[in-house]
Parts: sequence; C-alpha cells; structure tokens
Amino acid sequence: MNLRTRLPALIALGSAALLTASVTAQPAVAASEKKPQRSSVALQWYDTTVATIAAGGAPPLAQVTNSRTWAISWLAAARATRHTPYGVDRGDYQEAALASAVHTSLTALVPSRAKELDDALHKTLEAVPDGPAESKGVAAGVRQARLVLASREGDGLDPASVNRPFAVPNAAPGVWQPTPPASAPAIQFGTRLAKPFLLDSADQYRSPAPPALGSARYRADLAEVRAYGEQNSKVRTAAQTETANFWASLSLTLYNEPLRVAVARSAGSLAQQAKLVALFHVASVDTQIATSDSKYTYLRWRPVTAIRTGTINPDPTWTSLSNNPAHPDYPSGHNTYAGSAEVVLTAFSGFRTAPFQVTSPSAPGVTRTYTAWKQLSRDNLNARVYSGIHTRSADEAGLVLGKRVAVHTLFNQWRLFGSL
Repeated sequence: MNLRTRLPALIALGSAALLTASVTAQPAVAASEKKPQRSSVALQWYDTTVATIAAGGAPPLAQVTNSRTWAISWLAAARATRHTPYGVDRGDYQEAALASAVHTSLTALVPSRAKELDDALHKTLEAVPDGPAESKGVAAGVRQARLVLASREGDGLDPASVNRPFAVPNAAPGVWQPTPPASAPAIQFGTRLAKPFLLDSADQYRSPAPPALGSARYRADLAEVRAYGEQNSKVRTAAQTETANFWASLSLTLYNEPLRVAVARSAGSLAQQAKLVALFHVASVDTQIATSDSKYTYLRWRPVTAIRTGTINPDPTWTSLSNNPAHPDYPSGHNTYAGSAEVVLTAFSGFRTAPFQVTSPSAPGVTRTYTAWKQLSRDNLNARVYSGIHTRSADEAGLVLGKRVAVHTLFNQWRLFGSL
C-alpha cells in the first residue's frame, strides 16, 4: 500500500502512526529537573524568531521566504540539540546549542536584526554555566546553522525568485485573470520552481483537477460563494463575517500562536521542541511549493471572475467581501497551510489540547478559543468561502494537499537528520 492510499488511515490514527519513536511524547519531567528553564529557552528563541521576521523579514507577498527562515533556523537547532557529547550536562549543552543555532541562522538571513539577536544570545548564555557544555553547545549550533544555510543556498525561495513574472493567459471560461479592484499581476508563480526540503518534486502530490465547468459540484460551489461571499451578503451571519475577517491574515502570522502553544505545552526535551518547530516549517515550505504547482497548473479563475463574466447568471457588479489575492483559486493556499499545520501539530500533541486563544491582525479585538487543531482547519475552510475569494472545492482540495505534504515530511524526516 503506497502513501497516497494509506494517508486517511494515518491521519485518523494520529501521532502514534504518524511518527517514529523519535517524536513520541516524552514522559513528564520531575519538578526538580531543569524543565522550566529549558522550556523558557525554547520559547525565548521562538519569540525572538517571531520578532525578527516581523521587523526585518521578507515582504508579505513572499510569505514562503519567511517560512524558509523559520525552517532553516529551527532545523539547525533540532540538529544541534539531537545528541549531547559524553561528559557534559545535557540541559546546559542543549540550551547553548539551540540559542547558537537560531542566532547564527537568523543573523545570516535577517542581518538588519544582528544587534537584537546578539543581545538575545547574550541573555541565554548568561544563564548557562561557563564550561565545556556551553562551549560545545555554541560550537554545535554554529556548525549546524552553517551546514543548513549552505544546503539551502540558491534554493529559489528568495522574494525575487518566488515572484518571478507570470504571463497572464488570454481570457477564457475558467481561466484565471487578474481580479478587481487592483487587477494586480500574479504573485508566487516562482514558488513552484523552488527546491523543496523533502518533496521529490513540486508536483508529487498535485491536487486532482477542479470540478468541471457546469458540473453539479461547480454550480453548487458558485452558488454558495455567490450568496455567502458577497460584500453585502444578506445570508452571511455576523459570526460568519467575523470568521472571514479573522482568518484573512497571512497563515504564517495566524499560526504563530497555535504553534507556540504546542511548544509551551510539550512534555518533550528541548530537542523535541526544536524538532516540532523545524518540522512544522519544513512541511509549510514544501506545502507552499506544492500549492504553487497546483495553482499554476490548473489556473482556475476566482469566483469574482466566474460570477461577473461566466455563463451562470452573470452579475457584473458582484463584489467579494475580501480582496482577492493575486493568484489562481484552486487550491486554497490558506487551507494547504492549515492542513499541513494540523497534521504536524496533531502528530506531536494529539488531536485535542486544553483551551487556547488565538488573535488575528485582521480582526482587532477579537479572540477565539480552540481545543483541537482541526478546528483551525474548519474555520480556515469556511472563512475563504465567506470572504468570497475561494470555492469550497478549492478549500477542501487545499486541506488534503497540505495534509499529504505534511505526512510526507513526517515519514521522511530522517533525511534531515541522517548526517551530522
């Protein structure tokens, strides 16, 4: 049975089936151990990464570039903390190694934040006793950061490569065209040409073709988004409008809080926490590469174009609640990201967790509470319909694609750690 056919069973089984023992939850740490300090080191550098990318990262139109920064920095940390040299304190070594790896990577990738990163490293190392554990940890972090950076050099995930020019095809039924009001050129076309971390190729899990124009599913999709996604919809509820606005922000930003919750609640070692962050973002990068491949293979028009110019009850004045991103409809990128995130978070943390809160830059003052990772996916899926910018078919296909890529990441993670 190949991966495609066993995927549903893997998703259903959760972490026990998805991961090897190397990512199985670790037993609780006794209060007398250094667990609280180690957890704070992981969270310190998690927050430092968030702040570094927010202040000096790539522009929003190249979100995958910032995902790459996360993946490189925390993959280096996961590799550096994987093995502790004989005769040194494990906790001290791992704290120094994680901080050094993330610091070295971020300084190389976001040099404008060098001073802030130096200050953060100094703060971490001040709490680590001087000696062989600290010095060897720092050296391991630097070494792994340089190795990972070198392995990703020229991978095509810089902003210019990601947003390389795309020639818009001639207008035709079903074919993507720039959307109002900006009618901006297509973005993220070049992502499909980038080098993945673990996928064999960008098209390895390409989504199946979208519903045929005029099919029953196509008509149902279009009717739903026409009714619920219109700017002044009379059927969309206030709660649905809130959902649309809440999940309108960039996925990378929206998932900072859920991933941080998973890291903070992890019962695993510092190395396990680093691996969680690393695999989350490795899967995210590969998912975004796969998403671009499917989008620019099918070039499916956005609902606004279908409703305004199509043959099914055309309405030239129809306007979506949210502005459409400048790339094709199918599959939904927000939902590929959500599907990937759901699988990795479930694999490390189980299907459910204690209630946690999430905020969104696109819905100031709104706080949502969740208890399961799949609830984030559910809201993501509905939000893009209520926003008027995706069909439900595009959203559902996106979730499936993201989950497939994430499962591939988890099954092939050994390729990231096989050479130290």
